[in-house]
Amino acid sequence: MSHSRRPILRPFPALVVLALFAATLFGAAACRPSGESAGAPQPPRAEIVPKELTIHGHTRVDNYYWIAERDNPKVVDYLKAENDYLTAVMKHTEPLQQRLYDEIIARIKQTDLSVPYRKDGYYYYTRFEEGKDYPVYCRKKGSLEAAEEVMLNVNDMAQGHGYYNVAGLSLSSDNNLLAYGVDTVSRRKYTIHFKNLATGETLPDAIPLTTGGAAWANDNKTVFYTQIDDTTLRPQKVFRHVLGTPVDSDALVYHEADETFNTFAYKTKSKKYIFIASTSTLSTEFRYVPADKPAAEFKVFQPRERDLEYDVDHYGNKFFIRTNLDAKNFRLMTASLDKTGKADWIELIPHRDDVLVEGFELFKGALVVGERKNGLVQARIMPWDKSAGAEHYVDFGEEAYSAWLSTNPEFDTDWVRYGYESLTTPTSTYDYNMVTREKKLLKREEVLGGFDPANYQAERHYATARDGVKVPVSLVYRKGFVKDGQAPCLLYGYGSYGASTDADFSSPRLSLLDRGFVFAIAHIRGGQEMGRAWYEDGKLFKKKNTFTDFIDCAEFLVAQKFTNPGRLFAEGASAGGLLMGAVFNMRPDLFKGVIAGVPFVDVVTTMLDKSIPLTTGEFDEWGNPEVKEYYDYMLSYSPYDQVEAKAYPALLVTTGLEDSQVQYFEPAKWVAKLRALKTDKNPLLLWTNMEGGHGGVSGRFRRLKQLALEYAFLLDLAGIKE
Repeated sequence: MSHSRRPILRPFPALVVLALFAATLFGAAACRPSGESAGAPQPPRAEIVPKELTIHGHTRVDNYYWIAERDNPKVVDYLKAENDYLTAVMKHTEPLQQRLYDEIIARIKQTDLSVPYRKDGYYYYTRFEEGKDYPVYCRKKGSLEAAEEVMLNVNDMAQGHGYYNVAGLSLSSDNNLLAYGVDTVSRRKYTIHFKNLATGETLPDAIPLTTGGAAWANDNKTVFYTQIDDTTLRPQKVFRHVLGTPVDSDALVYHEADETFNTFAYKTKSKKYIFIASTSTLSTEFRYVPADKPAAEFKVFQPRERDLEYDVDHYGNKFFIRTNLDAKNFRLMTASLDKTGKADWIELIPHRDDVLVEGFELFKGALVVGERKNGLVQARIMPWDKSAGAEHYVDFGEEAYSAWLSTNPEFDTDWVRYGYESLTTPTSTYDYNMVTREKKLLKREEVLGGFDPANYQAERHYATARDGVKVPVSLVYRKGFVKDGQAPCLLYGYGSYGASTDADFSSPRLSLLDRGFVFAIAHIRGGQEMGRAWYEDGKLFKKKNTFTDFIDCAEFLVAQKFTNPGRLFAEGASAGGLLMGAVFNMRPDLFKGVIAGVPFVDVVTTMLDKSIPLTTGEFDEWGNPEVKEYYDYMLSYSPYDQVEAKAYPALLVTTGLEDSQVQYFEPAKWVAKLRALKTDKNPLLLWTNMEGGHGGVSGRFRRLKQLALEYAFLLDLAGIKE
């Protein structure tokens, strides 16, 4: 679900663009919120233009439907006016913002290098240069002492662009040609380019409107790429391109006609096969050709079936399949090269009620399986030759953490690379010997400025939800914290798409912890932390469990005297922004302030509009409101539809004009409606990044400038001025 309304690590409010005409452009039809006084900054008043939306015999009136007119100058002016208002309201915090930015930057090792990985005789790595926003992609041949080859210097490439993102780097089999995608708008419309690394020449082939990635056949001249729909942005067609031939004559090898599916191409780790995957929320289908025969006809691996999910890789004389076939938490199976239908699959790892199989990695000597038990990731090492060593699990050593399999492109090695971090341990890269069990720490993110993990305490708790379910809560604070209910606390949540939110590290977050904040993560239903059932109990007609779990976690923190409602803040982004909107309506008394990043808040209207990116592919997540039962249920929690004339907490909302996942007009309309109806005097701020999309602006330092604004918003509400 790579194009879902996924979480971003943090919502980043971006640099503010001033607008000087807020008071004159918008009509007086909208109500002015209470609490405004003479001399205080006046928010823009969005014009009321009633729009009737009728379905199932029910009519909703949307007064701000016009804000969806992206090309309407009045819309752009309104968004800029909101930015101007935010600047005015937050002006008194500008010294604090600068102080926060300076200390966040001071913790970063600006000249930095990723851990090199070896592939096909080269060592590949990424480095950052001091003061620069973008990465430099490099390699060295044979050894790390060899001369550096710069493949792409994105700092040079990005000059003259307000937004610039490079993605999908992939190399031809002979290591001479690099394919990469470029997006300069932040709509995830990538143009694929090709570079001859031997000569430095950028080839004339340029393929527009793609996902950015390319899968190389073994002939070093043929690639498979995915074209997206220009309107919905759905990855829908896979083409075959031969270098040096016109792009408009590329062969269409697969068209995914079902609007609820996305498609993409990839090459197996073994380099033997090219696969085309078709994926939806509840079903997948794969087709494949030998990578040595790119012109061959693709063969279906296992035909799609409702509620049957599987994914495939290859090693030796077998395909390996992770599937939910008769296995809610998934199991691992194998198939011969000539009999790939599910009737011929052979079980390798059985289903377990308490363990979710999340993924696997194939090596010459062992199988590594990513599992999740009791909400925590595990790495299971399974040698092919049992005499070479016993099956075992990697010991991660902490009670709450995040771990993942890292870059492992080679088969013939005893070392598996994984990433690790926790609420107190910075991001770390390890190599683990699957035979000797030796663990090598290759790199740990260097946090400058005297950071000592011993100064911080992480804990894992379980809040009891209203239906009796135990919901994990991970939290961290600076030692010296007194549990008297007076500390400010930021509670983060997501809870959608089965995406698990693990306990991660953030060096910017230290700016909150060092000022007395508790930071907590609510591992609510809708994610997959506690297994597949955890996800299924937080979607469709059970979606409200996600919201009530978050509220119950918040009440747990209050009851345990970690904080109190006058000091409790909530944060979520994207589908987590829906969470924020829902709890904002359901329990406004429980929070002092809320940050909603790129929030999915106009649920019903969006899910009724099939021209909007993501809509058709997500009916199995939210429901299809063309069906009355789903319409009624979604309407009962949709944040935009549930806004009422009542008091709300302070709210900071961020969005991006070019957002391809949650359209800018959802949060903009939400804020406009709240301005007209809310009865409190608390701040209501909207920031629109006029250059960026779902992930905010590009560039590492611009993002941090924006994060400082967000933190200043929280600290100001908490009465912390320094």
